[in-house]
Amino acid sequence: MGHVSKTSLFAPDLPSADRAPRLREALLASEFTADGLLDLLGASAYAALARSETVPALRATRGDAPLDTLVRLFLLQRPVPAARAAAVLPLTECVADGWLTETDGEVRATVDVRPYGGPDGEDWFIVSDLGCAVGGAGGIGSRDKGVVLGIGGASTTLAGITVRKPVGSALDVGTGSGIQALHAAQHATRVTATDLNPRALAFTRLTLALSGAAPADLREGSLYEPVGAETFDLIVSNPPFVISPGARLTYRDGGMAGDDLCRTLVQQTGERLNDGGFAHFLANWEHTEDEEWQDRVRAWVPAGCDAWIVQREVQDVTQYAELWLRDSGDHRTDPAEYEARYDAWLDEFEARRTKGVGFGWITLRKSAAAAAGKPSVVIEEWPHAVEQPLGPAVEAHFARQDYLREQDDAALLAAHFTLAAEVVQEQVGLPGAEDPEHVVLRQNRGMRRATKVDAVGAGFAGVCDGSLPAGRILDAIAQLMNEDPVLLRDRTPQAIRLLVEEGFLEPLPPGGRPAG
Repeated sequence: MGHVSKTSLFAPDLPSADRAPRLREALLASEFTADGLLDLLGASAYAALARSETVPALRATRGDAPLDTLVRLFLLQRPVPAARAAAVLPLTECVADGWLTETDGEVRATVDVRPYGGPDGEDWFIVSDLGCAVGGAGGIGSRDKGVVLGIGGASTTLAGITVRKPVGSALDVGTGSGIQALHAAQHATRVTATDLNPRALAFTRLTLALSGAAPADLREGSLYEPVGAETFDLIVSNPPFVISPGARLTYRDGGMAGDDLCRTLVQQTGERLNDGGFAHFLANWEHTEDEEWQDRVRAWVPAGCDAWIVQREVQDVTQYAELWLRDSGDHRTDPAEYEARYDAWLDEFEARRTKGVGFGWITLRKSAAAAAGKPSVVIEEWPHAVEQPLGPAVEAHFARQDYLREQDDAALLAAHFTLAAEVVQEQVGLPGAEDPEHVVLRQNRGMRRATKVDAVGAGFAGVCDGSLPAGRILDAIAQLMNEDPVLLRDRTPQAIRLLVEEGFLEPLPPGGRPAG
């Protein structure tokens, strides 16, 4: 099975993975799956469980069916009679291997086992510490700085934005309970997973084994230290990105000043990516009084890499401090202690001249053009809803950047384009007005962008079916609108470039025609 650090190979407080396939068979036989949970609990209780609210699920599992027993054991962490557990699980093995403990005729789970549906309908299981499902405000981090969390919104976001194509090697930095490694195992020949916390590596081993995935090469250490100079086709990381005073909680606090951990992780990626390889990160970055946030994150992009950086949310320093104080349960402690921690957080931000914190995605791709000094670096703010999984849209974004880098205005006018699928046109104006105030093109896929266009842009997009080159279409529009065709050709390529960059128009190959 690949290299495993000696500290993570055997974790005495965690189950053994040696007979995980037998446990997996039993779980599947009782329909302990994402679909099975939804059928049993119903949408409302299922959604509440994702928020770490257990009462609706407890009410829904008052029966004695096999699935009721498994939900109470592994998700709700309630004791069940040993006889009931033995009816659905290989009980002797589960107790011997450490998945369950038995006392006075009752059994309890030692870990959280959460069904998770893969992108192609796979039945997977994420194993984490008890009480560490992500989504509620239960003060997860208040108990132990080394706890390992399960599946949460950040994890699924990162999995969704990752480009999924067959690769030889993948690296999951800061693997936690192994969610990203599990996804990568479906399309990478070799998966390496690292974490500073040895218990996280042990949980990753359990997650992969119980999900029926190939084992990963597990290595203990910080950031890229465990892999040395090795290079990879895919790198993913949901790092401990929280900007905090100190490093109280391993699973979330970076332990470096400000946003230095995210900066270091991103900057050191270029030398560890193979040509054409992608790297995907979730990150926080500071908004400071003396620097634009775009300039700050642009400086993180390593040489030789293209980048697409999307800011999804911004919080002021008080909102940010309160969010993570609640996450760690400090709001439930002594009021004086809470105030002291809050004050320390604001002291840290004041000293660093930080006025807010941004959260978003960073995607890098190593390319020949970037290595030649012509990188594509797109930095934008997009707080609106998107369609997950976004991986195909991310890959298409970089393909469009490649195309646009190679096209001058004359080439764009000679090219053929088609309108992207599911783009609609909206006309906005006062009721009864003869002409709209403006026209909006809106996507219903991917990033779900919207952009204003003038009459020329709307007309151009509306007739792009690949049959005519862009220049010929503009000549026809000029004739219809009584405009000078030369002037129209001069001013329109910039608008075409924007519509291509944002995915509204799709270029066809030279001489290409739309299918059919």
